[in-house]
This record gives sequence, C-alpha cells and structure tokens, in this order.
Amino acid sequence: MLRFSHTAVGVQQGTEMLFTAFEDGGPMWTRSGPRVERCAVRFPTPFLGVPAVHVGLSMWDIAMDSNQRVDVSADEITPQGFVILFRTWGDTRVARARVSWMAIGPTEHEDDFLLD
Repeated sequence: MLRFSHTAVGVQQGTEMLFTAFEDGGPMWTRSGPRVERCAVRFPTPFLGVPAVHVGLSMWDIAMDSNQRVDVSADEITPQGFVILFRTWGDTRVARARVSWMAIGPTEHEDDFLLD
C-alpha cells in the first residue's frame, strides 16, 4: 500500500504509442517467440516520491490467426518517470499497440514550507 503523509497528492496521465510493427515489418509482427518492447516515460512534473503507476492497453491491433498473448506492466518506477514493458511470446503477432497510464503520488503544495 502506498501511504501519503501530509503532502499533496498529484495525478498525472498520458498515452504512449508503443510501436507500429505492421507498417515497418517490426519483430512484434514478423517474429515469434519471446519479444519485449520498452518505452521510457518521463513525468512532465517529477513527484516528491515514487508514485503508484497503472498501465493498460488503450489500443491493440493483433492478428486473429494466432494466439493473443500480451503482458503489459510498469517497471523501473522513479519520481521522474518509468518504463512501460510490453511482452508477447509464442506465435502472437501484434501490428500496433498503445498504452495509457496514470501515476498517483506525493507532490508539492503551495502551502509547503520551503528552506533556502
């Protein structure tokens, strides 16, 4: 559980197009076996501590003649950003994928006492 102290809570969100493998013949579309796509995300405003990050598929274009296997997660989470991991395996063929994310964590507040 992520507990917040007296600090303000900030929420940031965004959407990342991870790849378009169909158009450029990328490995998610043309290969089989384990494959991983990574996408680094930097928060527009850093948090004061490590936020909770949720990621989810907001679009996928996947071949219907193969198994549909996808694992999406947030990794390497810091106050400055995180990495989206998109994994597939076996005969799955993914043409395109987009992920939406939301980060919730401690942030500065206008009433905070700042030291010089």
